[in-house]
Amino acid sequence: MKNLILFLLVLFAMPALAGDNTSKLEIGDKAVLTDVKMTDVSGKSVSIDDVKKENGVLVLFSCNTCPFVVRWEDRYNEIKKWADNNKVGMIVLNSNYQKRSGDDSMEAMQTKAKDQGYNFYYVVDKESKIANSFGGQTTPHAFLFNGDYQLAYKGAIDDSNGSLDNVSKEYLQDALKSLGSGKDLAVTETKPVGCSIKRKLD
Repeated sequence: MKNLILFLLVLFAMPALAGDNTSKLEIGDKAVLTDVKMTDVSGKSVSIDDVKKENGVLVLFSCNTCPFVVRWEDRYNEIKKWADNNKVGMIVLNSNYQKRSGDDSMEAMQTKAKDQGYNFYYVVDKESKIANSFGGQTTPHAFLFNGDYQLAYKGAIDDSNGSLDNVSKEYLQDALKSLGSGKDLAVTETKPVGCSIKRKLD
């Protein structure tokens, strides 16, 4: 059973296939497509512009059933608190175009948000446009922009995709605190760990 679980995690963690329509934002690059309206689980249409705050915005790629999301999602509401405390907006995007009629349908997203008590916008990234433009690779994958929309941090939430008790490096929390206090980030990029985004490719 342990070998089967390990195999499945490795399979899900395989990098997303790159396509001609997929770019990649580097640290310091400006956010793109920030005015694109996306449908939230509440039915409301929101854009990254709508949720950005004084010190920036966190864009987190996620989904419903990826084992890595399941292991990390108990930290999502806490991340929202860190963002709020540091005047940073937060929006979570589901870019799994290829699973939109199944595990990542709007109905499934609404159920997920309700069951987990999500306290942030959880929206559909239609046709994976934002994921392709940012270079989102996995679920989860964090992109943190400062108040000028420059990419300040991208990568993993922390260094433990298992128990919260095993976290020793809180990459995203530290980055949010640095933005909130106007300090330089000690770590600007880490390797994302998770399932590949089931994106739309040309």
